[in-house]
Amino acid sequence: MPIFTPTHPFHAAPGLEDPHAQTLHAALVRRPRLSGLQRERVWLKDGDFLDLEVLETSARDAPLLLLLHGLEGSSRSGYIRALLAGAARRGWGAVALNFRSCSGEANRLPRFYHSGETGDVRELLGRLGARGWGPRFAVGFSLGANVLLKLLGEDGDRSPITAAAAISTPFDLQASADALDLATGVGSVYRRVFLRSLKRKALEKARRFPDAFDVARIRAATGVREFDDVVTAPIHGFASAEDYYRRSSSGPMLGAIRRPTLLLSSADDPLAPGGLPESARTSPWLHGLQTEHGGHVGFVEGQAWRPRWWADAQILRFLEQHLQSGAS
Repeated sequence: MPIFTPTHPFHAAPGLEDPHAQTLHAALVRRPRLSGLQRERVWLKDGDFLDLEVLETSARDAPLLLLLHGLEGSSRSGYIRALLAGAARRGWGAVALNFRSCSGEANRLPRFYHSGETGDVRELLGRLGARGWGPRFAVGFSLGANVLLKLLGEDGDRSPITAAAAISTPFDLQASADALDLATGVGSVYRRVFLRSLKRKALEKARRFPDAFDVARIRAATGVREFDDVVTAPIHGFASAEDYYRRSSSGPMLGAIRRPTLLLSSADDPLAPGGLPESARTSPWLHGLQTEHGGHVGFVEGQAWRPRWWADAQILRFLEQHLQSGAS
């Protein structure tokens, strides 16, 4: 597997070496300021919509950076805003996608989004092709990283993406669900936060589509796997949560990727355990970068009160290295 050389080794900020400290500090503190974004709504072929945050550029041959957020995140998530700011400094265009139901307004159909849903991103990429921008870059975080890698594997040589980066990817969705459901102490916070948001959306859907949801089982769900079994799987055509995890995990798709792709993970990730899959080490297209510390979409260095975001620098460096080849 080719080795991507980072700008410098990652050293966790003092006092933030713990994976939960990395994860939670980044989630709570990172709030970059950014102006010049435009909200756009794209109507899909099935009659539903996607809301986008768009950063325009006057250079028609500038790269376009597509950003995909994580579970119950949005275009307002700190890690998304940080890369939008990085694109703005470089004169790139950028589009931050809000998955269905994540923009602040419920989508119109019973279905939501999920870790293996690639159709919406593929349709959006087709629409973006008409804008006339230059190379297409894509970056996904957590759930969005799994979606991106699965899409790249499905499309292979046909992918319109020039280069990509996947951060804190849950390569094995069943292992990630187990990590969430079995966590205790601080780790249980993630499960409670995700379930509260997911169940609220599902119950709202149940009021609009009473025949499509089992309200009693939604209310009774105490774990992510249980929620996926009662909502995610049946509403999206899977036989069970296990079937959903098996068919949607990006790990088995890595060998089919045919675009330069950075895989950035942490060995102590509390939500995406297991590190880089062995299959990632045999492809000439995949550039693996795994740190000892970093948590989940954390990678906080510097000082806790003056943090620096190490992963952002690596993502942008990787994409810039492929800018010339993409333009040609």
